[in-house]
Amino acid sequence: MISVTALQQNNKIIYVGLLSTLTVFLLMDYIPVLASFSQWVTPPVSLFLGLIFALVCGQAYPKFNKKVSKYLLQYSVVGLGFGMNLQASLASGKEGMEFTIISVIGTMIIGMFIGHKLLKVDRDTAYLISSGTAICGGSAIAAVGPVLKAKDSEMSVALATIFVLNAIALFIFPVLGHTFGLDQQQFGTWAAIAIHDTSSVVGAGAAYGEEALKVATTIKLTRALWIIPLAFATSFIFKGSGKKVSIPWFILYFVVAIVLNTYVLDGVPQFGQAVSGLARKGLIITMFFIGASLSMDVLKQVGMKPLIQGVALWAVISLSSLAYILLCIRGKKRELYKREKGGRMIVVNDFLPPLFIQF
Repeated sequence: MISVTALQQNNKIIYVGLLSTLTVFLLMDYIPVLASFSQWVTPPVSLFLGLIFALVCGQAYPKFNKKVSKYLLQYSVVGLGFGMNLQASLASGKEGMEFTIISVIGTMIIGMFIGHKLLKVDRDTAYLISSGTAICGGSAIAAVGPVLKAKDSEMSVALATIFVLNAIALFIFPVLGHTFGLDQQQFGTWAAIAIHDTSSVVGAGAAYGEEALKVATTIKLTRALWIIPLAFATSFIFKGSGKKVSIPWFILYFVVAIVLNTYVLDGVPQFGQAVSGLARKGLIITMFFIGASLSMDVLKQVGMKPLIQGVALWAVISLSSLAYILLCIRGKKRELYKREKGGRMIVVNDFLPPLFIQF
C-alpha cells in the first residue's frame, strides 16, 4: 500500500499526471468519436481532484498554481463573453442589480460588526474578509489590502478564509439550488450575490446550466466593479494614500467581448461558440488549480475567529439574497399583471391561461 509520505514525496509527478489527464480528456471533446469520454470532466470534479491532491499530497508548484489560475480565469471569463448577447445578458442580469447595491453596503457594515465588534478579530482582517464577501473574494482583498496598508499575515488570513468558503460553495450551491427549485436565472442571480470569488461563481453557474452561467457571470462582474469605489472609500475612511488601486481590467475586456459578439460577429456564430467552448475548458482547468492551492497549512492559517466571521457573514448574505430571490424575483413572476384588450385593462394571473374579455 502506498503511504502518504510516498505520495507527498512524489507530489510533483502526481500533479503533472492529474493535470495532463484532465487536459487530454477535455481535448477529446473535439474528436466526435471520443467526445463522450470528456463529459465527466466538470468544474466540481476538477475542483475536487485538486482539493484531494492538495490535502493528501501537499502543494506542488504553488507559485505556478497561483499565477496560472489567476490569468487563466481572466482569459476564460473574457472568452465566455464571446458566447453571450448584450441585450439578453442585460435583460437576464438586471433582476440582481437592485439587490447588489444594497448587499454590498450591507455586507460591509454587518461584516465589521460581526468580525471586529463581536468576535474581536483585528480591524484590518475583519475589513478584508468583509470586502471579499461583499464584492468578489480575492480580487477585492488584493485591491483593498494595499490601500488599507494591511500586513501580509492579515492578507493571508483573509484570503485563506475566503478561499476555504469558495471551495465549499462550489460544491453545495448547485445542490441547494435544485433543492429550493431555483430556475436558471434565479440560481445565477443567487450565486453571483452569495458566492465570494468570480471563479467559484462561474464554476457553480456552469455546473447548474448554460443560462445560469450567463446570468451569474454578468451580475458578478458588474458587482466586481464596486472594487473601485470601495478602494477609494477605504482610502478616505482609513486615511490611506500613495497606494496604487488594483483595477480588474479583464471585466472591461469581458464587456468588449460581449459587444463584439453581439454587433460584429453576429454573422459568424461559429466563432463565438468555439471561443466560449474553449473558455469553458479553461475554466475547468482553473478549478483544478484553485483546488490544488488549498493545503492543510492554509486551513491551519485561517484560525477559528476569522473563519467564524466568514461563515456568519456568508450565511447572512446567502439567506438574505435567497429570500430576496424567492420573495421578490419569483414573486414578480406570480403577481397579477395587467394586459390591455380592446381598450379595457384586465387582470391575468400567470398560473392561469390568459383571460381575454371581449366587450
